[in-house]
Amino acid sequence: MTVVRRSRAALSRHRPWPLCRWCSGVALDMGSARTRAWVAGRGVIIDVPTVTFPGAGAVYPVQRGSIVDTEGTARMLERLLGHRLPRFSRPLVVVTAPVLDGFAYRTEARTAVEVLRPRSVLTVPGARAVALAAGADLSRPLLVVDLGARLTEVVLLVDGAVFDARRAALGTGDLDAATPAARIAEAVADMVTSMLRQDRTSLTVDALGRGPLLAGGGALRPEITCRLTARLHAPLRTVPAPHTAAVRGAARLLEAAHAHPSTTGPDADADPPDRCRH
Repeated sequence: MTVVRRSRAALSRHRPWPLCRWCSGVALDMGSARTRAWVAGRGVIIDVPTVTFPGAGAVYPVQRGSIVDTEGTARMLERLLGHRLPRFSRPLVVVTAPVLDGFAYRTEARTAVEVLRPRSVLTVPGARAVALAAGADLSRPLLVVDLGARLTEVVLLVDGAVFDARRAALGTGDLDAATPAARIAEAVADMVTSMLRQDRTSLTVDALGRGPLLAGGGALRPEITCRLTARLHAPLRTVPAPHTAAVRGAARLLEAAHAHPSTTGPDADADPPDRCRH
């Protein structure tokens, strides 16, 4: 293990957008196992394996929070979304990104997304997107635990911004007889303990007492959540439909950006990486 420092029905209640050249928008969450996309006016329309087929075999362009094949990612996005967007549209695109190593991910993601001819690209930390999807009170410290297929992140948000973050290159896709669910729970507990030890304020303690917010496919696994509750000795709050929380949170940000287009440039960040305390 390496450690470094709402549901479809809910989306249908969002204000619909006109499908025009300048009003189209896409929210993207590209994980190691699944890629999910929300398109303005249509909701979540894609939830498919993150894979491309350049030749005879399958290639997985995103691995453990890193885009390892930018061209393959672009081909995948063109195949999945190219025919689903209004003709000649210039969509506003919001992409979720891992908190750590986010700069490299954002750079590669923006290059791949160019295949959609975006008028602007906005990136958002996955943990913040999860909090937005949950409608969490961001005026108070919040711990977000994202249990992905190949990557687990623990992020402390303060006033909605990343204050501290840890990750483990381990996820539900690694579970087998040799990697029991207890290993993921132990990894999360170790990351939270490290945060508590290095935090000279009461922010992490306050967030833990409030109850970590769980998202990702691992939040649907009771063998993980039960062990995690026992290890953290804290109440856990699972986001509704946790496996799609990140893309739904990005969709909320997309709608907000559409309402205030002057706040977005060609390449913008919803939460710059230098705000993360290491």
